[in-house]
Amino acid sequence: MSWLTVPTPLPSGPMHIAVTPLGVASAGYGGPSGGEVPPCTDESKIAAVTERIGAYLAGRTRELGLPIDWSLSSGPHRTVLQTLWREVPYGRTITYGELAARSGLFEDVAEPGLAARTVGQMMAANPVPLLVPCHRVVAADGIGGFGGGRVGIEVKRWLLTLEGVLEPTLDWNGPL
Repeated sequence: MSWLTVPTPLPSGPMHIAVTPLGVASAGYGGPSGGEVPPCTDESKIAAVTERIGAYLAGRTRELGLPIDWSLSSGPHRTVLQTLWREVPYGRTITYGELAARSGLFEDVAEPGLAARTVGQMMAANPVPLLVPCHRVVAADGIGGFGGGRVGIEVKRWLLTLEGVLEPTLDWNGPL
């Protein structure tokens, strides 16, 4: 796994992306996790990731089109992430509870809200945010949470505004 930094207009600043021979394995809105990380030296991967994320965040494309290395998720977590990735397109949202139901994993859960809370925890542990669009998963009564505290919520708002889910505010700095 090797890392590259992609400049973004997001409130969090640049994204840090880990790539493997299979695709993008990790993405983060803060710094890369875990001390010393080897930099990516594959110019074709650097160019592809930088160009595709840049085009997406500039509003020139609605699909990232980057391969995902799913190795950092498994079992039910991977099932829920792949359900989100396949079934919730650009410009749409889904609630935590609806995603739980669509995944088919929580049919026997009787406790009210447990499936939705579990999906919320899974979204918080998404190793490839943006590529697997956890920003599109919202609470039944509002925007819901997003990792990274206040800056994380601002990133979620920014992405949902980019995708046309939310109206731009006066301080919107994204593409028109």
